[in-house]
Amino acid sequence: MNPYLKNTFAVIAGLLLGSIVNMGLITISGSIIPPPEGADVTTMEGLKASIHLFQPKHFIFPFLAHALGTFVGALVAAFIATNHKLKFALVIGAFFLVGGTANVLMLPAPAWFNVLDLVGAYIPTSYLAGILIIKKN
Repeated sequence: MNPYLKNTFAVIAGLLLGSIVNMGLITISGSIIPPPEGADVTTMEGLKASIHLFQPKHFIFPFLAHALGTFVGALVAAFIATNHKLKFALVIGAFFLVGGTANVLMLPAPAWFNVLDLVGAYIPTSYLAGILIIKKN
């Protein structure tokens, strides 16, 4: 397969699978840690209106979704990429970081969570995934 085509596929596959992991964890989070009483987390408006009711435990799954989604996406991209595996893993991290930044701008989450999420969930996990793939090879 053409290396450019394979590397393009690596990015697409990484973004797709990482997004699936992210949304899967977000989807099941409410059944593991129920949202606060009276909170409507099914719409962006409901989430914005009720986020002030959230306790730190309610931010565990969003962080895990962002970190593990990015990790899986970066792992897939680095595994498939023909060359520059770490760079492709970091590209996935950058894409998810842009999404995380948009999320921070849209939702009035606590500052501590926004900092933790933006600093810890995207670039470090994509770097770790890239390094793991490089060491495996």
